[in-house]
Amino acid sequence: MASQREVRTRIASFRNIQKITRAMEAVSAARLRRAEQRIAALRPYADALRRMTRQAARDAGAEASGLPLLARREPEQNIGILIVTADRGLAGAFNSQIIRTGVRAGSELEAGGQRAVWFASGRRGVSSLNFRGHTLVGAYTGFTDRPSYADARRISDDLVAAFIDGSLDRVEVIYNGYISPLTQRVTRETLLPIAEATVLGEDEDEEERTEGPRPLVEYEPDAEDLLRVLLPDYVEISLYRALLESTASEHGARMTAMRSASENAGELIEDLALEMNRARQAEITQEIMEVVAGAESLV
Repeated sequence: MASQREVRTRIASFRNIQKITRAMEAVSAARLRRAEQRIAALRPYADALRRMTRQAARDAGAEASGLPLLARREPEQNIGILIVTADRGLAGAFNSQIIRTGVRAGSELEAGGQRAVWFASGRRGVSSLNFRGHTLVGAYTGFTDRPSYADARRISDDLVAAFIDGSLDRVEVIYNGYISPLTQRVTRETLLPIAEATVLGEDEDEEERTEGPRPLVEYEPDAEDLLRVLLPDYVEISLYRALLESTASEHGARMTAMRSASENAGELIEDLALEMNRARQAEITQEIMEVVAGAESLV
């Protein structure tokens, strides 16, 4: 059995750890609230841009098929995979589940005779892919705690340029979609070509599903010229939304992980307190026995 001094030292260590984890939980909770506000502010704009892009693509008709970002490639040989992770750890399975999903997706593509071209956002994803021997075409770090629109634009410019010049035939993004502080959903979406984008493949709004006459929309300039402006913005806003969703998921996962760590530290402190009490009782009993033995030897 450990001595009282050893147990006290361990209790002090766990209490210090508990203070740190509680502080990290509080910081993550504050950052999570700000991230939720940014997502809530972005979603209406992103949804409106999605509807506008869909409407313009439908009205442009065959003319839209000649736009580079809408063009489908057959066959698809080079598939770009962008994984969105965090710069830091201590967030439970937040990073590892994204990395596992990305590596599994790359293995499936290579098994089908295609080539995976790797992009990564966040130091955890960059270091993990480098460790596994994958060559990164794009690595983006240093902003996962609070991504800006400029960060999304920088990533978008690289992906769009690679897609337009033919280096990539399709681009997919894998990130943690935010549902609640306790729940994050691994999301895999097709980003390019936009004609196959997962977001454009979602159910249309109620007003778009309604049968009957549709409102007449007049374009100035025409729908094709409007699409030339909308499509790059669509890619940027889609990436920005993925970055914000990932940031909120990261803070939620870290808050949950730190709360669990604090609770576990509390349980360990209670167990160690019981152990220290038993050690104290054993020492007192030993001392009493020694006193009694000494008294009997004097009789």
